[in-house]
Amino acid sequence: MNIQINKNLPTAELDHLNLGYMRLTDSAPLIVAQHLGLYEKFGLNVTLHREVSWANIRDKTIAGTFDACQMLAPMPLVTTMGAAGIRAPMITGLVLSLNGNGVTVSSSLWSKMNNCADSDQPPKDALTSAQSLRAVLNKNPDTRLTFATVHSFSSHTLLLRKWLVAGGIDPDTEVRIIVLPPEQMVDSLAQGVIDGFCVGAPWNTIAVEYGVGIMATTGFEIWNNAPEKVLGVLESWHTRNPSTHLRLRLALMAACEWLADMDNRKTTVDILSRPEYLDLPADYLRPPLTGELIQQRSKITRSRSNFHVFSSHHAGFPWRSQAESMLEQFTPLLGKPVDCDKMASLAQQCFRSDLYREAATRAGLNFPEQDSKPEGIHAEPWMLNDRIELGSDLMVSPSVPTRNR
Repeated sequence: MNIQINKNLPTAELDHLNLGYMRLTDSAPLIVAQHLGLYEKFGLNVTLHREVSWANIRDKTIAGTFDACQMLAPMPLVTTMGAAGIRAPMITGLVLSLNGNGVTVSSSLWSKMNNCADSDQPPKDALTSAQSLRAVLNKNPDTRLTFATVHSFSSHTLLLRKWLVAGGIDPDTEVRIIVLPPEQMVDSLAQGVIDGFCVGAPWNTIAVEYGVGIMATTGFEIWNNAPEKVLGVLESWHTRNPSTHLRLRLALMAACEWLADMDNRKTTVDILSRPEYLDLPADYLRPPLTGELIQQRSKITRSRSNFHVFSSHHAGFPWRSQAESMLEQFTPLLGKPVDCDKMASLAQQCFRSDLYREAATRAGLNFPEQDSKPEGIHAEPWMLNDRIELGSDLMVSPSVPTRNR
C-alpha cells in the first residue's frame, strides 16, 4: 500500500462507527479494511452491517443507524434533491469502485436473441446484443419484456436504459423496468417473473452458474469506467465529525490501493466468502474479482481485468462532471429537466472533490487539480494535463460500439 499513516491526524470525534454495505463483490473495500485492520490503524473502531436493499442503506444512514455506508453513486445526488421520495443532504468524498455490473437475460430470451434453440452463441458486445433484443421485439410486437434494476436512481438503471436505447428500444414504452433487491434477481429470473436484469457482481455469475441466465454484456461495455459505489454520509454528519470522516476515507483509500493489486484478489475472494461478510461460495466471487468472467455456463471465460476498478486511473476521485452526467441521464425519470446551473450546484454540493484532495494530501497520493473533465469521448486511457492518467470513458450508442480497455 502507498497510503501513509500519518500520526498527526486530528483526533476523531467518534470512537465507534457503524457502516452499512451490500452483499456484493464491490463491497470489498469496506470488508478488506476491516479484515486487514486498516480501520484500527487509522484510529477507528468499526462494526460492519450487511443490508439487503439500497433503500435500507439510504434510510438507515438518514436515520443515524449507520454513520456511513457503501452507496450507489447517484444516491447522494438524488437523495439531496429529494427525487427518490425522501430528501436529505448527502455527500461523498470518495468513490469506492468503478464498473462491476452486468446485464443478464434468461436462457430462453438469449435463444431468441441468437435465433438458435440451444443458446450456443457466445455473448456479444453491448451494441450487438441490444440490437439482437430489438429483433426479438420486432418479431413479437405484442410481447412486453420485464427487466429489473436495483434502484430507480442507480447506475444500473442508467446502464440498462442506455443498453436498450443503443438497440433502438424505448425503455419507457417497449419494456417494463421494475426494482428488485440484488439478492432476489436470480430467483426472479429462474421463476420467469423477469426476463433479465442489470445487477452488480456476483449475482450475474450466480445466474450463469445456476444455468438460468446469460450475461449478455458487462456494464463496462455500456459505459467505460462508470462510477459505481461511493462512500456516502449525511452532510450534517460530516460537519459534526470531520476528523472521523477523514480517517475513514484514509482507511478505505488504503483498502482500495491494496485491492488494485491483482495479486491480492485471490486473497480477497477468501476474505469476502466468509460467513461474517458475504457468506457466498468462493466460486461465485472469484470470476468478477479476478476478471475472468463466465458469461455463459460451461463456456470459455472472458478476461476483463477492468470489471472491478478500485483505485487505478484515480478511480476514487469524485468527478463533478460525472455527477452532472448522471443527473442529465436521469432526466426522463425526474419528470422535468434539471437546469445546468442547478446540476452544477448539486454536483458541487454532493461530490466533494475537496474532501478527496484533503485525504490524498495526507496519504501522499497524487490527485487531479480540477473538478471536471470531458466525459464520454475517450476510447483509450488518456492523460489529463500531461500528469494524470485516466481510463477510457466511452458510452455505447447506436453508432459507436465500446471497446474493452
